This record gives sequence, C-alpha cells and structure tokens, in this order.
Amino acid sequence: MRFLETLKNIKVYEAGKPIELVVREFGIEPKDIIKLASNENPYGTSPRVVEAIKKDAHKAYLYPDDSMYELKSALARKYGVDGEMIIIGAGSDQVLEFCARAVLDSSSKVLMSKITFAMYAIYATQQGAQIIRSSCYRHDLDEFYELYKEHNPHIIHICTPNNPTGDAIDADAIFRFLQKVTEPLVIIDGAYMEYAAFKDSSKSVDPKELVERFSNVIYLGTFSKAYGLGGMRVGYGIASKEIIHQLLKLRPPFNITTLSLTAAVAALQDEEFVQDSVQKNFTQMDRFINFALQNGLEFIDSYTNFITYMLDNTLNSKTLSDVLLKRGIIVRDLSSYNLNALRITIGTAEQNSRFFEIFKEVLDEYKR
Repeated sequence: MRFLETLKNIKVYEAGKPIELVVREFGIEPKDIIKLASNENPYGTSPRVVEAIKKDAHKAYLYPDDSMYELKSALARKYGVDGEMIIIGAGSDQVLEFCARAVLDSSSKVLMSKITFAMYAIYATQQGAQIIRSSCYRHDLDEFYELYKEHNPHIIHICTPNNPTGDAIDADAIFRFLQKVTEPLVIIDGAYMEYAAFKDSSKSVDPKELVERFSNVIYLGTFSKAYGLGGMRVGYGIASKEIIHQLLKLRPPFNITTLSLTAAVAALQDEEFVQDSVQKNFTQMDRFINFALQNGLEFIDSYTNFITYMLDNTLNSKTLSDVLLKRGIIVRDLSSYNLNALRITIGTAEQNSRFFEIFKEVLDEYKR
C-alpha cells in the first residue's frame, strides 16, 4: 500500500495521558490519580453548561445546526464583530488545519517559534511545506521580522500565551509587527488569552481591533481551556470575511456536535464562572512559584493555566514524569519538544497540595 511521502516526516502528536491509561497500566484507583497534563480547567465547567446539556440531551439523535447561527451570534456579540467573520472548528486546532490546507503546498514556508504548539508543524508538514523556526522559545518579533524578510513565509504562527512554555507577548508589540508584515497569513493563537488578559492587560489582544486593522490575520480562540469544555471540542477563528469565506470551503458538514454547540453557547452566558476559575488559577500559581524557589527549580513566568519547570542536568524530565506517573500524578514531559522540562497544569488547591508533597519526595530522592 502506498502512503504520501510527507507522512515519513510527521511524528504522531502526543496528547496528555488519560486517567484511564494510568488505571490500566499501574492499577491505581481513579480517585487516587491527579491529571495535571492537558491544561483542562480543574474546576470543571459552568453549572449552566451542565443544565443546558441535560436539557438538550434528547436532541443527540439530530444533526446539529450546520450554520451554527446561535454560537456565531453569541461570539459576534462578545467580540463586537460580524457573524460572517467567524468560523467554528472542532477545537481551534481544526481551524489551524483549515488554514494550512487553504494556503500551503510543497513550495510553501511556515514561520514559527522554536518551541511552540506541535500541531503547527504537523499541519505544515502534511502539506509538504518547509518549516522555519526562530532561535528561541520566546517570540522575539524582531527575529521573526528578519526571518520573514529572509524566507518570505506563507504562514506565520504567533502563539500568545505560548504553549508549552506559558510566556506571552505585549499586544502593542504584535500590532507593530503586523504593520510591517502584509503578505502572509498571520495566525494569532489565543487559546489561553483569558488567562493572560486577567494577569496583565498589556498582553490582551483584542480580536476586533486585530482583524479590522489587518486583513491578513486570523485570531483563534477555544472553549477547551478557561471555559472548561475540553471534552466538547469547540474552537473558533475570527478574521476578515474573505479569509473566512475561503476556510469555509474546507470545513466538513456538521463538524461540531449538537451538544457541543449547546455547551458552548451556555458557557458564554456564564462569564462569572470563567473569571472565578481564572482568579483561582493565579492564586494557586503563586504556590507553584514558591515551590520552585524553595527547591531551586527554574520556571518560566506563565500567563496561562500551567507552569513550565525547566530542569538542570541533574534531573531528567522523562524520568521524573514516569516516576510521578507510577504514583498517580500525570504531568507533561516536554522532552518531545527537545526541552528538559515539565509542564504542569495548575490544579485545585487539594490537587496541588498532593502534587507538591509527592514531587518533593521525588526531587529529594533524585538529588541525593
């Protein structure tokens, strides 16, 4: 059987390990497992969402409204844009896929940070495009501009806050960069923007201003993080009507389920839940910072719902993550990104206390 040559250069994306896998492999009771690997909202989802899903559960046999009118209208009101400037995807990564398929081929180039969301490179490679990376995990937009002039990429990815590192860019710096870059499609991935906006308003990117000022830009958002709908798979893109019109040609019918649409609309009606979750997140984040300082761990200042601990050569991220896994703590080993680091989702107070207790024991054992 013949497969595309481009598949030879693609690594399968490694998602965070599910609780069910740990139960099967190590025989640990589900109640004794803490998952801090996939940046889900540890406070669940809004009670309004739960009630809305229960109310509409009987509609599961029906195909969803393929126009997604209600959700698009709600997002349009939230951001002050026209509904025709919005596309809905099964997670924002599906919108990323639409962008890659719409723009890239084997003659194309894609510019991205040295360390950033893995799906950017995967979708680009699927199209046969060449990947250009910056020299640092941080988005140095001066370096990005020099690489843009040198390579003339067809897509530029800017992930802010960045996953898996957690750092964010000042919105003013992004706008200054975009004023100089007029040709390629620039994708601003704001999956964690609710967190950045809460911590520091200077990092908050306004999608309306973004797309009204720059016709070559698309902003991506998601319900998987702050809104607590990771299991429902709903994301969106906001861009000019022309960009959205082209992307819609690639969207398969009924790509969002009936109950996912119900959940997303209900989630938008409870911003109080989102803000409360985000506030609790940064209260708990301080505990992770203090733990790092007390135990000599380097960390990246995070504007998200996770923190990245950078490890020195006396510790190995894969070894530590495996040891933690056997003790029922799931974190994200970043060795697949060529980083000796652990990415840890900020959990509830109780979850975090247990993590600190166990991780401290593990660190003490490996530092002897």
